[in-house]
Amino acid sequence: MKLDMHGEMILDQYRDNLPVYNKIKDLVLDTLRKCLADNSIMIAGLEGRVKTEKSLTGKLELKGYKYRTIDDITDIVGVRIITFFSDEVDIISALAEKLFDIDWENSVDKRKMLEIDRFGYMSLHYICRLPKSICDDPTAPQMNSIRFELQMRSALQHVWANMQHDTGYKSDVEIPIHYQRSLNRLAGILELADEQFSRIRKEINDYRRNVQSLVASGNFDDVPLNGDTFRSYSQLQPFKHLVDKIATINQAEVYDDSIMPYYHVLLHMGMKTIGDIERLRIKYSDNAYQLALIQLAGTGLDIVAYSVALQNLCIVHILKQGFGEAGLVRMFESLYGPSDYNSTRASRIYQQAQKINIL
Repeated sequence: MKLDMHGEMILDQYRDNLPVYNKIKDLVLDTLRKCLADNSIMIAGLEGRVKTEKSLTGKLELKGYKYRTIDDITDIVGVRIITFFSDEVDIISALAEKLFDIDWENSVDKRKMLEIDRFGYMSLHYICRLPKSICDDPTAPQMNSIRFELQMRSALQHVWANMQHDTGYKSDVEIPIHYQRSLNRLAGILELADEQFSRIRKEINDYRRNVQSLVASGNFDDVPLNGDTFRSYSQLQPFKHLVDKIATINQAEVYDDSIMPYYHVLLHMGMKTIGDIERLRIKYSDNAYQLALIQLAGTGLDIVAYSVALQNLCIVHILKQGFGEAGLVRMFESLYGPSDYNSTRASRIYQQAQKINIL
């Protein structure tokens, strides 16, 4: 089909505006990347495109009568944000509302347009303009007047949209009922999965906030020992007093390393709650310091790791429980992996502990 004169006029306008369309696309993408980074939001994808002349021609052939000028076509420039979770679409849309001027009359939340007996995924579509706060170029006022389309959808919504496109499910061609039923069932599964991913993530985040609150309250016997609770506990720097005391032996600097590798060591030692670790700290701090004295004596070491405090507490506990050098070797293997040096290190520490009657 050949375009009529009106369609050709619109196509000429498109060609004239093409450099501006590309500038708008690039500026929108850069603005969104910065905004997402500033708000620490991870997304699955960010993409933009300017409609090709071939694609626009096809659109004009079908419905060119609907448009007076090229400016009536709002999706020449299109940008899409793909989130990991469906509830993040609303977070992204709130940011977009602050960034861009939204043409609410032409924006569509297609998520709310599904019939009650139909499954499927649609995007949230905003029709936007660049405000002068982002671009204010008197030589190119069209940068602020030309509209662009911003689509926001979750990763699973994106999967479904692509499947609809690839299968022709949204086309005018009727497909057999058994194929429609299969596609509807699959869409229902994707919709349920999208909802469940968001729900589970929310519950995990609620759990972690509750853990942090419990740890901060100081009711350590009520806090089970697991990776999350130990990480929250470590943020309180519970061994700071002991390591600072150890550092004064050589007037050393404290290197702030992580104690997370000791999580599995503590589990193997039988610790069940954060309260158990607190009792370990209180009960054996003096012994751990005495061990550090003999370890550092005459070394001139001017830097010690923060984790040395917990390491010495674990050493004292292992030796007090009668596990000897073999117990120390198991601890070092858990921390550093299998190595012949683990036995040498364990033997040396065992001898040091004998000198100060820790056994």
